[in-house]
Amino acid sequence: MAWLEREGVAIRYEVSGAGPHTLVLVHEMGGTLEGWNLVLPHLHKTIRTLRFDMRGHGLSTKLRGTANIGAMASDVPALLEAAGITGPVVLSGVAVGGAVALAATGRHPEHIQGVVAFGPATFVAPERRRSILDYADQVEQGGMAAVAEFELGRAYPAEYRQDTERYQAFRSRWLGNDPGSYAAVFRMLAGLDMDQDLSSIRTNALLLAGTADPLRPPEMIETVARKISGSRFQTVETGHYAATLHPERIAAILNRFMADIDRGKA
Repeated sequence: MAWLEREGVAIRYEVSGAGPHTLVLVHEMGGTLEGWNLVLPHLHKTIRTLRFDMRGHGLSTKLRGTANIGAMASDVPALLEAAGITGPVVLSGVAVGGAVALAATGRHPEHIQGVVAFGPATFVAPERRRSILDYADQVEQGGMAAVAEFELGRAYPAEYRQDTERYQAFRSRWLGNDPGSYAAVFRMLAGLDMDQDLSSIRTNALLLAGTADPLRPPEMIETVARKISGSRFQTVETGHYAATLHPERIAAILNRFMADIDRGKA
């Protein structure tokens, strides 16, 4: 593990493997860099990976008030510089991590050859914003345990809990979130509108939606994909926490995307 300190914020990160291309993996809201642990063993050995705890997550500096998508996206090029990575890069993220990966691609395109976003959270309908802000207050005041059954019931439903050890590890890590930081990200989502970021992306982009994801269903993600010129859209048989629920499928998609980049076919 390594650390980057910038603008008064400490970011925990890890670089694994070696190869001509780097894959930056961005976890979901409420996750940590360990959220990619099940995916890593299935990636091609020639892929170097960079994972990190987003601001407000894991061991990185906690947030208060409202998170900022621009600051979270700017951590990506700063981490690449800190790690001494100068070659071609592909970004990939899940949910809010997918939004951060897309924002970083649009705002900091240097060296970025592609982006793969699983169920990215890029906007919230105006009529839902008040309820999201109220929910953020509920989390901040009551803590993660107060909303665990509601959130995990939707995003990690019973049909995906056959591997009880995997589910319990995920649940315990999720309960360890800082409520104030979690609320800060919800407040960010309430006002998020990434249309300008999406329209500025000029590289290979693949948008994926889980067929069993009630939070970011396929029709919603297909709408996001249409806002990125030349992007591709694909459905995957998985739920919201794709990297945990079906890591082999996610790794296969990333391996294929990286191979296509190499062959100039992405």
